[in-house]
Amino acid sequence: MSPNLIPRKSLADEVASALQEKILKGGYKVNQKLPVEAELMHTYGVGRSTVREAVKILVNSGFLRVLQGIGTFVEESSGFNEPLSQRMKRADAQSIAEVRQILEMKIAEKAATNRSGNDISKLEHFLSKRNKAADKNLVAEAVDAHISFLLALADASKNEVLSGLYKQFLLQLKADLTDKLEDTAFFKDKRDQYQNLLDGVLRQDPRKAWHSAGKITGNMV
Repeated sequence: MSPNLIPRKSLADEVASALQEKILKGGYKVNQKLPVEAELMHTYGVGRSTVREAVKILVNSGFLRVLQGIGTFVEESSGFNEPLSQRMKRADAQSIAEVRQILEMKIAEKAATNRSGNDISKLEHFLSKRNKAADKNLVAEAVDAHISFLLALADASKNEVLSGLYKQFLLQLKADLTDKLEDTAFFKDKRDQYQNLLDGVLRQDPRKAWHSAGKITGNMV
């Protein structure tokens, strides 16, 4: 992923991240009660609804628990149940890029070994669709085809755990691409690299597929 593609955050996400960081650094201890809403509003310069949404995010992530009529407390196993999608929202772009590279290289390797004829047909279809959209400077269509190609590659690996984990990254990648790309230059510039990746899968050459994926994700999306 390009370092310029920074995940978008709402104001509530920002407050939740700040509170979470304070919890992780020991600013709030396990089982400690958080300050009342009015104090949090003053501390972070936000409204009541934002504070409540931020608390809700951290409750859902396993960092806080709410005891009705008593208050909000730091959970004993802070963040243990935090969903991956939520963790990714607070992660920096470089960290996400590194994990994506690892996943895509392994997916490409497994796809080259396990792909079926139907998988190849899908991959060829979506890559062709992506190239045509890129030539016509149709950004939305190119992004859709790009994500569909990567989804098909994940499915071709025949590893449901690996592909399921990777699809969490693709949800964010699609949003980032849609938000940041103004033209299809990326798709044109990397056309040959993605063709090399497809060729590795087509020829059932795990080594070539692995290295092709590494070159792509080592530099950008």
